[in-house]
Amino acid sequence: MDRLRTLLEINHGSLRQIRSMEGMRGLAVFLVFLVHYTTLVSPWLTAGGTVAATATRLHAMGNVGVDLFFVLSGYLIYGTLIEKPRSLVRYFRRRVERIYPTFLVVFVVYLVLSLLLPRQSKIPTDSLLGAAEYLVANLLLLPGLLPIEPMITVAWSLSYEMFYYLVVPLILGGLGLRRWPRRWRVLAFGLASLAGLGYALAYGGVHIRLVMFVSGILLFEAMDSEALPRIDLLGLLALLVGLAVIDRLAGGPLRYAVLFGAFFLLCHATFYGNARAHRLFCWTPLRWLGNMSYSFYLIHGLVLKAAFLVLARASAPAGDWGPVAFWTWLPVMFLLTLPPAGVLFALVEKPFSLPAKAAPARLDAVKAS
Repeated sequence: MDRLRTLLEINHGSLRQIRSMEGMRGLAVFLVFLVHYTTLVSPWLTAGGTVAATATRLHAMGNVGVDLFFVLSGYLIYGTLIEKPRSLVRYFRRRVERIYPTFLVVFVVYLVLSLLLPRQSKIPTDSLLGAAEYLVANLLLLPGLLPIEPMITVAWSLSYEMFYYLVVPLILGGLGLRRWPRRWRVLAFGLASLAGLGYALAYGGVHIRLVMFVSGILLFEAMDSEALPRIDLLGLLALLVGLAVIDRLAGGPLRYAVLFGAFFLLCHATFYGNARAHRLFCWTPLRWLGNMSYSFYLIHGLVLKAAFLVLARASAPAGDWGPVAFWTWLPVMFLLTLPPAGVLFALVEKPFSLPAKAAPARLDAVKAS
């Protein structure tokens, strides 16, 4: 247990160390796992059956895991930049260090497997130039912002993250937002969110999910000012209501308006003090999953794909699984994804992307318990 604790407890350097945020990342990455599990298990389920309907709902719920990651990134990056001026060179270098070492290792794994298993490969085969363009676009994290299929299933979301990393310091510096009173910053970002959602409602919005970063920005402003009262159970209720109705909402602005508010309330309740929501997300196994969530996020889809290929050889998909098989295999598949993610975290992410030593961390609106 001590070795596991040494491995999975991480230092956050000068960033805000909110232990419940670690658990929040654990929830987010488990939701993403549900997306891939329900996708890959579908050949074993009867189309139109009760279990298939359950899988569809879980798939819809799981899709919001990425949006929760965006809220957390919005909070952390904005908070880091708004407090004091920072060297942009050092800031961008740190972002590259955080994203690329683990991504490159998984990218190489996918590339090797694409060469060994061409039938499973997504690399274009019609021309060498097309293949080169595809690989370069994925290396530059362009899928998601551009109509390019990601080589690594989840890599499209990294293009949103990188876009946010690049744009936020330019907005802060260009508009001089650090000098603005907080209420004016809140008003500006609130109006920007409404404008984005309104435009998407009227004309459609390809990248409407970017609005979730603004939810994190407003969360930081609210937390830093301590203007809102403790909302505790209201945050958990917001999460439950959001998950309950999300599969009935299409991927349009109404969906993201619901998530915008639900995740704001959930995060505020979770980060604030020692209330029930905070204690729930400080649960150690959930925090540990959150600490290695980036490694898990990148590798779990590949592990699941391999596991289901092996399962298909042992039991060909026949659309005959009932609820017992569906719910039994879910934790089994989840447990199978943990060791590869842990190895990737221990050998690559932690030594190359995370601070070796932590500076004294300021705890925002919460004391680590």
